[in-house]
Amino acid sequence: MLANPLSTFLKTPIDAPETAAEIRVRGTVQGVGFRPMVYQLAIAHGLRGEVYNDAAGVVIRVAGAAEQIDRFVDQLCPSAPPLARIDAVERQAVDIATISSTQFVIAPSCLGPNRTRIAADAAACPQCLSDSVDPLSRFYRYPFTNCTQCGPRFSIVRAIPYDRGNTSMAAFPPCPACQQAYDDPSDRRFHAQPVACHHCGPRVWLERSDNRPIVADMFSMLDEVDAVCTLLQRGEIVAIKGLGGIHLACDATNETAVRQLRQGKQRPHKPLALMARDLAIIETYCEVSDQERALLESPAAPIVLLKKRQSERQKAEGRRQNLPYHPITPSPHHPSPPLAPSLAPNLPTLGVMLPYTPLHHLILKRMDRPIVLTSGNVSDQPQCIDNEAARERLGHIATYFLLHDREIVNRVDDSVVRIMAGRLQMLRRARGYAPEPIPLPAGFEQMPPILAMGGELKSTFCVGRGGEAILSQHLGDLEQTETFAAYQDTLRLYQQLFEHQPAAIAADLHPIYLSTQLARRFAEEQELPLYPIQHHHAHIAACMVEHGLPINCDPVLGIALDGLGYGADGGLWGGEFLVATYRDFQRVAHFEPTALLGGAQAVRQPWRNTYAQLMAVLGWEALTEQFGELDLVQFLAEKPRTALNHMLSTQLLSPLASSAGRLFDAVAAAVGCCRDAASYEGQAAMELEALVDLDEPFGAPYPFAVKKVGRHSMLSAAPLWPALLRDLQQGVEPSLIAARFHQGLAEAITNLAIDLAARHCLSRVVLSGGVFQNQVLLESVQQRLRQRALTVLTPHATPPNDGGLSLGQLAIAAARMIKPCV
Repeated sequence: MLANPLSTFLKTPIDAPETAAEIRVRGTVQGVGFRPMVYQLAIAHGLRGEVYNDAAGVVIRVAGAAEQIDRFVDQLCPSAPPLARIDAVERQAVDIATISSTQFVIAPSCLGPNRTRIAADAAACPQCLSDSVDPLSRFYRYPFTNCTQCGPRFSIVRAIPYDRGNTSMAAFPPCPACQQAYDDPSDRRFHAQPVACHHCGPRVWLERSDNRPIVADMFSMLDEVDAVCTLLQRGEIVAIKGLGGIHLACDATNETAVRQLRQGKQRPHKPLALMARDLAIIETYCEVSDQERALLESPAAPIVLLKKRQSERQKAEGRRQNLPYHPITPSPHHPSPPLAPSLAPNLPTLGVMLPYTPLHHLILKRMDRPIVLTSGNVSDQPQCIDNEAARERLGHIATYFLLHDREIVNRVDDSVVRIMAGRLQMLRRARGYAPEPIPLPAGFEQMPPILAMGGELKSTFCVGRGGEAILSQHLGDLEQTETFAAYQDTLRLYQQLFEHQPAAIAADLHPIYLSTQLARRFAEEQELPLYPIQHHHAHIAACMVEHGLPINCDPVLGIALDGLGYGADGGLWGGEFLVATYRDFQRVAHFEPTALLGGAQAVRQPWRNTYAQLMAVLGWEALTEQFGELDLVQFLAEKPRTALNHMLSTQLLSPLASSAGRLFDAVAAAVGCCRDAASYEGQAAMELEALVDLDEPFGAPYPFAVKKVGRHSMLSAAPLWPALLRDLQQGVEPSLIAARFHQGLAEAITNLAIDLAARHCLSRVVLSGGVFQNQVLLESVQQRLRQRALTVLTPHATPPNDGGLSLGQLAIAAARMIKPCV
C-alpha cells in the first residue's frame, strides 16, 4: 500500500529545503506498471519531477525534501508491481534547477542504446477477469481485457522501449474512454500500453474452414466466443488464435475428436496438453499439490505435468494383464465424464494449464470438462501465428477458426514445468518466462557481447551482454525447414530488440547441426571468433550458471546423460562423467559404447538398441539357447539378422555411442514398451519410467559393472541383461523389471560418482541432460549422493534437455574470453 500523503507530509517540516536526485532503476521495469507506481508513490511523498522509460530502464528525477526523497527511494522496491523485477536502484544528486516541473509527471520515453528488458506475457489478473464478466463494465465479454498487471508483453513487442507505438497494438488507436483510463493515475490501466475495448481494440471472429457462412441461430450463444464452447461440446475441432500462437482445441472427453485431431496433426502418441476452466475441474482428474497449484495460478500460467487420478481396482486390472495401464478417471467426489484414453497413452501424467487470457476464460465459462489445447501445427512444424497461414495449414484439421486481428509478433509456445524432488523443473521455457534475463555469476560482469546458437533439437539461442544472458523461448527441432526459418527470424528479432552485436559466437561442436553451420557462416561473414562447445560440457555449464557458481569456481563432477552429443574425440557421447569448470573439462568416465544399429533408425526403432546390446553381451547363439522361448527373442529372430550382423561387424551405419538414452530404449523395448517403433522423442523411456511403482517391493536392483579403460572408467550394462532376461523368463511383471533397472542404474551412477568425486577431490555434483527429466532416476541419484554428503546441483529455471544448451555455450565461451584472475 502507498503511504497516505497527509501522514507523509506531517512527518516533514513544511519549510524543509528542497534537494534533487536522479534515480535509475534497472531490471524488468517496462510494461509492468512500474511508472504508474512511481507516479503514485511520488505524489504520496509530495515530490515533483518526472519518470520516463529509456533504453536502459526507468529514470526518475525528483525534487523535494531530502527526508521525503529518502523515504520515496526506500519504498521503490517494496512497492514494485508483481511483474517487475528490480536488479539495481542507482541514485545521484542533481542540480535543483534541472527539475523544472511544478508537479510530478510521466514523461515521454527517451531512446538510446538498448539495455532494458522486455517482460514476459502474463496471465490475466483477477480484476481484469472480473471486468470481462461484469455486465456493467465496458469490458464485458471483451476477450482482450488487460491492465498494467497482466496481458500481452513479449508476444506483441517490436522494439524497445515498450510503448504502444512499438507493439502490434499500434494499429489500434485508443478510444476516448481508453485514453482517459491510460491518462488517469488512479486507474488500474494507467499507462497500460495494450489497453483497449470493444470500440477501439482488436476484434475476434468465427469462421468455417470450408468458407461456408455461419448461421447465427446454429448456436445458443452470447457471441462468437461463446459459440466456440458449443462447438467444442458438439465434438468439433476449433483453431483458436491466442496470445503467442494459434492452438487446436477439442473436447478432451471425446475420444473420436481427440483421435481425429491426432490424425490431422500426424501425432499418434505424443501427449496432448489440456486446459481446464478452474482448479476444481483439474482436481477432478489429477492430483494437485500446493506447489503445483501455485504454478498453475502464477502469472506465467505454464502447462504443469500432474499425476493422473486412478482407482486401485483399475490399476490392479492393468497389472494382471501385464500392461502399462494409467487410466484417467475422475475423482469419486466429482462425477464427470472420463477423459479420452488417447490423450497421454501409457503415461501416468497429464500436462494441464488454466486459462491465461480473457479469451480462454470466456470460451471455457460453460465448459465443465477439460479441453485439448495443443499447438496449431502439423507435427514438428512451428506453431502457426498468422491467420492466413493457419487457414492454409490447419484447414484439414479444424472445422472452425476463432481468429483475431492483432498481430502476433513473437511466436511463444506454452511453457511446460513439473515438480521434481520438491522443486520446479523447467521442461520447456517459453510463454510466461522468456525473455526474462538470467543473471550470470560473479566474474562474468565484463563479458563481451556473445551469441550462442544452441543445438539441433529443442533449440534455443542465447544472447549475452554485461553480466546477463537472455535465453530465447523454445523454438523446436531445426531438422524441419520451417522451424529453422522461424529460428532465424526470431534470432534477427532478438538482435534488433536488444541491439545485440556479438563480438564472438558459440555453437555446438557437432559439424552438421544447422545451428552450427549458421554460426560458422555468421563468424566468417562478420569476421568473428567462433567457439565450438562440446555438447555435454554445455549441459553442465548451464546448470552451474543457474546455481551462481562464479567464473573461477572449483571444478565440479558433471554427470550429463542424454541421447547423443558430438564428443571431443569425434565420437558420439551420451552418458558422460566430466570434471568440469567453465573454461574446460576432462572426461573421466562414460557409459560403455554400443552400436547405434542403423544410425538415426536406432532412435526411431527401440528394438535395434536391444538387439545391439544383446549381441554385444551374449551373441545370438547363447541368446537363443538360453532364452529362445521369449517373445522378445522370437520378435528379434524375424528381423533381417544377416544384414544387421553385417552392420554391427563393419560398423556400417552403426557407429558406437555411449548413449544413456539408447540404453533406456533398449530396456524399454525388451519389456514391450514401443518395441517396434517410437513416434516421438523419448517415448520408450517415458513409458518405461511410467511402469515403475516404488511403493511395491521390487527385489534386488539389476547389476552394472565398472571397467577400466586406460585412465577412464566405463559403466557397463553387460551384467544387467542376463538378469533381466531371466526375469522375463520367469514372468516377472514389467513394473518390477522397470523398477529394478531404474534403481540398479541409479546405484551404479551413484557409486561411480562417489568414487570419482573422492579421486578428484570434488564436493559438488551437477546432474543434467535430457535423461535426468526422468523423475525416478533423478530423485534416486540425488538422494543417494546427498546421503554421502555431496552437494547436488540440478537445473530448475532452465531445461536439463537441449533447451538449456545455448546458456551453457555462452558461459563457456565467455569464460574462455575473460582472462582468469591470478
